Amino acid sequence: MKVYFVGFGPGDPELLTVKGYKILSEAEVIFYPGSIIPEESLSEFKALKINTHGMKLEKIVSEIEKFVKEGKKVVRVQSGDPSIYSALKEQIEELEKRGIECEVIPGVSSVFAAAAKLKAELATSDVPTLIVTRAAGRTLEKDEIEKLAETNSTLVFLLSAAKIEDISKRLLKVLGDVPAAVAYKVTQKEEKIIEGNLSEIAEKAKGIERMAVFIVGKALKSSRRSYLYA
Repeated sequence: MKVYFVGFGPGDPELLTVKGYKILSEAEVIFYPGSIIPEESLSEFKALKINTHGMKLEKIVSEIEKFVKEGKKVVRVQSGDPSIYSALKEQIEELEKRGIECEVIPGVSSVFAAAAKLKAELATSDVPTLIVTRAAGRTLEKDEIEKLAETNSTLVFLLSAAKIEDISKRLLKVLGDVPAAVAYKVTQKEEKIIEGNLSEIAEKAKGIERMAVFIVGKALKSSRRSYLYA
């Protein structure tokens, strides 16, 4: 018995991997997070579609188990890439307790979709490290934003769109007025790409409170030649 976890990417169905598309095309039941992925994005797939928005973990796992034990090919769709803020591990642990094998198919993260829109190289020879993190909030008691800023890294904030102003003020004290960008619903119809410096980005992105990637760091404007093609 097996269930497939498929990374759906940042929203544009054409950014699905070939393997992900194949598995979704063969699926008989698709579980999807309707608050992030609209059902119309899955319209070409013939499977029964179940929106898990508002469902507790136990209910999702029980429903998946039911269909898998009926011999159905079941796919659990995750937004972006399943390895980043997807609650992947807790779902897999519960399914494996019930004897259900899990296979994970990676997807394009909104982090890299945003970088593509910005034509940016987020890890470079002079800014070698990329850190994906989030600000403290309802499910995270404390963050280490200032410490992370001291590492000469490109910082990417997910699940933090409502805190762009606060994050910017904190980072300005450590980094100064470095380049910054906000990518809202990247690759989707409502996409907005906002660029600027840290001191102005919160004002430019006013009104955006969810579904956005916030990127900060010198790598956004790096023009140093690498050794790769020297």
